[in-house]
Amino acid sequence: MRANGLATAGLGLALGLALLAGSAGAQTAAPTRDDIVAKLNRFEEAAEVDLPALKQQVMERAKTRIKNDPGPVNRPLIAPDLAKLPAFNAQIQFDADTPIIQPASYQTVGRIADALVHSSLLPYTFLIVGHVESNSKTREANAILSQRRADAIRDVLVNTFKISTKRLHPIGLGEEQFLDRAKPTSAVNGQLQILTYAKLPEEAPHPAAAPAPAAKKPAKKR
Repeated sequence: MRANGLATAGLGLALGLALLAGSAGAQTAAPTRDDIVAKLNRFEEAAEVDLPALKQQVMERAKTRIKNDPGPVNRPLIAPDLAKLPAFNAQIQFDADTPIIQPASYQTVGRIADALVHSSLLPYTFLIVGHVESNSKTREANAILSQRRADAIRDVLVNTFKISTKRLHPIGLGEEQFLDRAKPTSAVNGQLQILTYAKLPEEAPHPAAAPAPAAKKPAKKR
């Protein structure tokens, strides 16, 4: 039954996102496409981040019970170089403890998609970074949840808005890199980030086809 429920929720999400329907109602005002473009279009250089290694480090650190763990406020950032990248922080609302996006955030996801296909951002790849505020759950559970939420945003951008999967790299940081370290339980720490990560490699121009050799004329008979 749960699988059917998730499938139904996924279908409803796709329809809702495709239509981007819904008046503002109880929603908070969604950022405009231009707001997002302005924040992401400031790329200078790529960060020195090995994404597969970082995913492994997040899970290893979240699982490890360190006797002298300094606690959420003083815990060192796991990927400080990410702070050097242009960032847009989005308040995406999910169902509790799940990666299911709530309807109130459909418009924001649609605006992110609009921004990523803006001509000034087409040359770039992006990180989709999931975070979770400190709560009663284990750090490991929060690391897994943040990765699933980042994956969910990537899947919507790819499947509903047809953005190339090569341009999107989801990574969940859980509690290992709070956005507001002074207030680990703040809702700010549950925000999702879009970071301008790197330039797409330029495709080498295809060499021009060599002209076909001229056909030889048959020799005249004497």
